[in-house]
Amino acid sequence: MVLFVLLRLLPGDPANALLGVGATSEQVAAARSQLGSDQPLFAQFLLFLVNLARFDFGASFVSRAPVLGEIANRLSVTLPLTLAGFVLALLLAVPLGIVAAVKADKPFGAMISVVSQLGVAVPVFWVGILLVTLFAVNLRWLPSGNFPLRGWRNWDDALTAMVLPVLTIGLVMGASVLRYVRAATLDVLNSDYIRTARALGSSLPEALRRHGLRNGAVPVVSILGIELASTFLGAVVVERVFNLPGLGSMLLLGIQQRDYPNVQGVLFVSTLMVLLVGFAADIVQRLLDPRLRESVAS
Repeated sequence: MVLFVLLRLLPGDPANALLGVGATSEQVAAARSQLGSDQPLFAQFLLFLVNLARFDFGASFVSRAPVLGEIANRLSVTLPLTLAGFVLALLLAVPLGIVAAVKADKPFGAMISVVSQLGVAVPVFWVGILLVTLFAVNLRWLPSGNFPLRGWRNWDDALTAMVLPVLTIGLVMGASVLRYVRAATLDVLNSDYIRTARALGSSLPEALRRHGLRNGAVPVVSILGIELASTFLGAVVVERVFNLPGLGSMLLLGIQQRDYPNVQGVLFVSTLMVLLVGFAADIVQRLLDPRLRESVAS
């Protein structure tokens, strides 16, 4: 309901956006009748709910193409971009975060913490522009986007076009996740069970591996769920920088053209993905921590 109402509160009319500036009042009225925007809001809302119950987002006002099919095509770009950036962020953040915590009193650990703070402070679009300037403009090693028209059927060109966007997301997200991994590792290092394991003869790496990783992973998993959801929603910025045909560009174009079905479909799918990611994070937390399962059972 919020999604439906907020879109209708935006200034502008889809009929005017569809026809252009020079349209006559008769043409605008005919376009409104064709689009259904001349009906009362309550009737439009009921139709929206009926279609939503069938997972039918209707057809685009502009292209007349089914919205669900277009979303599926765009997800083939947005999902790999988000997941690959997430995996890269984990590969960078987990080992560096653990090292930054273990070496917290050493210059190397302090340097990692400072670099991660800078990474959090830098906007993602600026990181993308820097990477384009370095690797695409100056060194000419990689393209600055330009996803192939045939999509993943030209898999080599598609993979090459995704390198810089994935690197952008991985660096920015990795800097944020690194801070949480470092904080969780510091809590583990100062815990009683690690000190007991060390007193019983275990080395620090062995104590962390046997007792620390699972305990430290519990709070980090919830943060990873939030970060993954935020990255999926924030992919609109990265896709804009690298000119990728993902959900972000579809959403921006739909807003510009007042294409309600496209905007409603993208926002609904995005919200659903965020909820599913949060649900998966809760499940993983309960699998890692038996205390959560016991509290639910009681």
